[in-house]
Amino acid sequence: MYTIYGIKNCDTVKKALAHLDKNGAQYEFVDFKKTPPTKELITKWQKFMKDWPVNRRGPTFRKIKDAFEAGRDTAKISLLIESSSAIKRPLIEKKGKPLVAGYDSEIYKDIK
Repeated sequence: MYTIYGIKNCDTVKKALAHLDKNGAQYEFVDFKKTPPTKELITKWQKFMKDWPVNRRGPTFRKIKDAFEAGRDTAKISLLIESSSAIKRPLIEKKGKPLVAGYDSEIYKDIK
């Protein structure tokens, strides 16, 4: 079973969920708007991505960009918890292990 993190009204998340539904994948969806990410999740995703798990092109990140870039790690984590729409999505995990961030149809072929 997979855990999908994101925002329900995000077009990229919608594409990912449609793909998973079409292929019969079992998953639990965690909506950032109802359940904000934790410090532990953000840190885990940062290690997986080898960078901060942010959507640098999104409007939410652009609003917090200066504070984010000027902040220390703890401040960056707090900003991402408070502004979860700035996080790259969807993030997919299996048994607590990150598999993919974002949507890529090639990678999703193996998720069933």
